[in-house]
Amino acid sequence: MPHPRMFDDDDPVLGRLREITLALPDAAEKVSHGIPAFYTTKVFAYYGGSVKVGDGYERHRASVLVLADPVEAPALLGSPDAYFPMYLGVSGWVGLDIGDGTDWAEVAELVETSYRLTAGVRRVKRLDARP
Repeated sequence: MPHPRMFDDDDPVLGRLREITLALPDAAEKVSHGIPAFYTTKVFAYYGGSVKVGDGYERHRASVLVLADPVEAPALLGSPDAYFPMYLGVSGWVGLDIGDGTDWAEVAELVETSYRLTAGVRRVKRLDARP
């Protein structure tokens, strides 16, 4: 049984995240567990995440999950907009809530770092060769 769809294609935040993610070499989008996942051979970003709360969970709909640079992850998690996502947090992923005051340049930087950690040497070289 597939997961229920937990996003709206007309969401402007998702649209902005698509612009950032799909501009990277060979990036594509699929729906995984009901949310958009951006990937090459491995996923490098998700739109939306959850945190464990008691016996249940709390959804963070307008957020991005990225694989963080291990050196930067503790500082990121210290940000008031960041959270430790269920399931993926133990593997180095960090969630970042997106709102009116979001620094989209920071989002793009975090997405690019995650891409670099997952995309492979040839794709990263292609990314670095871009003007």
